[in-house]
Amino acid sequence: MNLAKSELSDRWALVTGGLGGIGAGIACELATGGASILMHDIGDLGRQSSIEQLLLSRGAKQVEFSYFDLSAQEDSASNWQILSEKYPVDVLVNCAGRQATSPLAEFPRKLWDEILATNLSAAFDTMRVFMPRMRATEYGRIFNIASVHGLVASANKAAYVAAKHGLVGLTRVAALEYAAVGDALSGGVTVNAICPGWTHTPMIEPQIQEFIDSRGGDRALGMQALLAAKQPSLRFTSPAEIGSMVRFMCGRQFHNWTGTVIPIDGGWTAQ
Repeated sequence: MNLAKSELSDRWALVTGGLGGIGAGIACELATGGASILMHDIGDLGRQSSIEQLLLSRGAKQVEFSYFDLSAQEDSASNWQILSEKYPVDVLVNCAGRQATSPLAEFPRKLWDEILATNLSAAFDTMRVFMPRMRATEYGRIFNIASVHGLVASANKAAYVAAKHGLVGLTRVAALEYAAVGDALSGGVTVNAICPGWTHTPMIEPQIQEFIDSRGGDRALGMQALLAAKQPSLRFTSPAEIGSMVRFMCGRQFHNWTGTVIPIDGGWTAQ
């Protein structure tokens, strides 16, 4: 891990969806490596001060925040362009996400558009804005936080599954386009997708609650039932565990680790 720390100490990392859940876990690990952190979110802005203090205490050189709606695609693209002129982003983590459940025939078209914009198009925008600089410096790390739903489907999640499958495809295309950039010494530009299974974050609380209700209000039984339905390990992944992998992969020695899709799912997709 010491190599990853030296790699990150003079670098900027952008984390979308950074104020909570997986994004916050990744940002904390990158801060531990000494990176400066640019956080983007539209969530609970009241958390900004506490997150900033946490990241600085972990070792971040600087912490900056940006807020705008990723589903407003034209505004989003122009905002990223402006930010790219101020922040020399070397590590890009596309973690912003949104989910809603409904049968396909009843899924609102407006909601479909918003989920695809947030989960897929926003990553396209950040990548096309920030990756040219990575090409020029011959170092960059892109982590697209997809989901097991980028690999397998679940009923009533048409927009989310479509977006995450698209994010996996986008990852592979970008990896091919940038594969020959740099060398082992510079570290190259790598693009990978991480596909978490059940990770204990606020996003899955509604699904946990459904299982709790079906088990007579017993939270422990409900959570175990949720895990048993999909995840053979019967354990949740923590955001910090995902963050540790991201930090690890920032080392220059992983210059050939690109175009991969990495499930962290307790065996979910092995079934």
